[in-house]
Amino acid sequence: MVKKKKSPRHLALPAESVAPEGIHGTTVVTEAANGTWVVAILCFMMFLTPAIGAPQETLLQDTLKSTVVSFSALGAGLLFFVQQRARRENLRWHPLMWLPVALMLYALGSMVWSHAYLGGVEAIRWFVFSLLLWIGLNTLSRERLPALAWAIHGGAVVASVWAALQFWINFSYFAQGPNPASTFANRNFFAEYVVCALPFSFWLLVQARNPKLILGLTFTSALSIVALLMTGTRSALAAMWLLLFVVFPVVGFLYRRQLFFPAWSGFQRVLVVVLLLVTVFGLGSIQTGNPKILGELKGQTALERGLLRTASAIGKDEFKTGSFSIRLTMWKATGRMIQSNPLIGVGAGAWEVFAPLYQTAESQLETDYYAHNEILQLLAEYGLIGWFFVLALMAYLALAVWRTFKSQDDAALAEAPLRATALSSLLALMIVSNAGFPWRLASTGAIFAICLALLTASDARLYKSGRWIASAVTWRPAYSRQLALTTALLMALAAYISHQAMESEEKIVKAVQMALAISQSRDPNNPRWDATKSAMLNSLGQGISINPHYRKLTPMVADEMARWGDWKTAIRIWETVVPSRPYVVVILANIARGYVQTGNLERAIYYLDRCKKIQPQAPAVRSLEIILLSRTGQESEAIRLTKKSLTEDVFDRDIVNGAWVLGLRNGDYELAIQGMELRNRKWPAERVDGLLNLGNLYAHQKNDEAKALSSYREALAAAPEEDRNTVRKKIPASFLAKL
Repeated sequence: MVKKKKSPRHLALPAESVAPEGIHGTTVVTEAANGTWVVAILCFMMFLTPAIGAPQETLLQDTLKSTVVSFSALGAGLLFFVQQRARRENLRWHPLMWLPVALMLYALGSMVWSHAYLGGVEAIRWFVFSLLLWIGLNTLSRERLPALAWAIHGGAVVASVWAALQFWINFSYFAQGPNPASTFANRNFFAEYVVCALPFSFWLLVQARNPKLILGLTFTSALSIVALLMTGTRSALAAMWLLLFVVFPVVGFLYRRQLFFPAWSGFQRVLVVVLLLVTVFGLGSIQTGNPKILGELKGQTALERGLLRTASAIGKDEFKTGSFSIRLTMWKATGRMIQSNPLIGVGAGAWEVFAPLYQTAESQLETDYYAHNEILQLLAEYGLIGWFFVLALMAYLALAVWRTFKSQDDAALAEAPLRATALSSLLALMIVSNAGFPWRLASTGAIFAICLALLTASDARLYKSGRWIASAVTWRPAYSRQLALTTALLMALAAYISHQAMESEEKIVKAVQMALAISQSRDPNNPRWDATKSAMLNSLGQGISINPHYRKLTPMVADEMARWGDWKTAIRIWETVVPSRPYVVVILANIARGYVQTGNLERAIYYLDRCKKIQPQAPAVRSLEIILLSRTGQESEAIRLTKKSLTEDVFDRDIVNGAWVLGLRNGDYELAIQGMELRNRKWPAERVDGLLNLGNLYAHQKNDEAKALSSYREALAAAPEEDRNTVRKKIPASFLAKL
């Protein structure tokens, strides 16, 4: 007689039997009985957000994803309120709800005294988060959860397929930055989402019964792991290793009686392990066909890339010269911001506005718009409210972990694997939140809210009302009708805002593309570009009139126009950014340089003074001051400041070039030589030209034939083979004959 295998305990206990009785008495309120279609919208959101992307650069990827999440959340809310239009029974509330609501209210208030636009963006973000959390709290019953897990897994797998194609065959349908980014703007964003989705893939796998389904889930989960390795995102890789080798084994062992995988045959278990390893090592050993990835020299296969990047995270120079060093600089600036604004912060979303005030002279990281640490940025922007959010969230999650692993009765054990899954996903999110900004991205922000909703809904099923436990909120049909109308109006407003954002982005990005195309022609002032320039400025003007706050994109057009010599137009464009970002020294310095070029020294001095109030020791400010001293007839003072800058090792390319020009013009050849030698060392791409200049100085001004010959000889040796004839033509014939 064949001995029957025991089924996992939770399979013999229907989900419905847990409700109405929880661990500590009757549950507060059961989930909405007619919430299936609401959860279906949430499933649609979780699948579609990572799976789709924009093929054109004129629509930014996170704008598209934010639109999907916003409309899904509002659509789910509208359907929920319509379905509850006759409801008189209570609905659920949870103390955790006050956390995003508090941030939303603070953001609305900070619009009055800080940056209004960025504060409004933050308020919308936390409203959508709060709505997703509350809707999930009231609809995510246990029987609806597998569909949600499948949606999260499916979206991650589709995104992983796109990433794998980008890695292997340079698939370039989706507009993106660093490859492979899948449907995201940056590969870090993709990696952060997939590692947060991985626990749901694990949960589905260990719950699966059908042999074909088990194999399919094993293969697709392995594909997600390979895609993560392809990105080389170290924070996500650290989270993945922790999940794979610590969290998943512990959860699987502790809840082996509640999960189905112990009921698999021995052959099935071996097959799963073998298939997982073969897939990871097989697909992970395929060499990349993407030239951008090959050019990075960070590994040519997924496995090599993942292992090299993981090892580099603990390299001795990583905090000195690597990307972590850049993040460390931003974190230090954010720490100074927190210290200076401990109570009310600088305002919701306003980190990027005030960051230049807290940077040191050597850290002009003004191309960064986030602190790359969600906790630090929240504390800097929100002050005491931020501290309340962080401490309360961590306290709740610690309590949720303790309750999940402590409770041993049937009801709690039936919920435990699901709670462990949500907590595992949040653990991964918290890890990547220390080196990025996933809370601010639509995909990872949505999974953050959904995981908290899973935990709070589970609290409501298991525990009666109490501190940090779900409670009941009185409900009336009138509430549903009023909120349904409000949500419908918000959907109309969201449609308008989304349309305006997309139109503004499209027009500004088109202008940037036209500017870059003109520059790439290497003949930007040819009259044949006049019509394109006119269209470019028209498109840019329309985009700025819709949204004057795109500081990431708008200055790019001005930068190109300055390279063409059209300083007046460049100044006008740069100055449109200043009211929104008044402390960005690079932009202020560019405006001052523009006024120097156009002869308006009074305005140039005005902007120089603004720069000196923000970062008086910054190299860009020093070089600007030297230029103005030289232009106003104070060359001796300009030389003094140049020498001081070189001695203090505070210089940029403009200062060393200025040292060369000032030295030649004033007969201070040692200064000229010092400037050119520094340029050769710090900017090796210009070394050949610099060595020729030094050779000419030694030959004609210093009359030092030996040093002149040495410089010319170095220039020839440093020049690429195809450029050596050109270099020879620049060497005086009398010296060329002696080389």
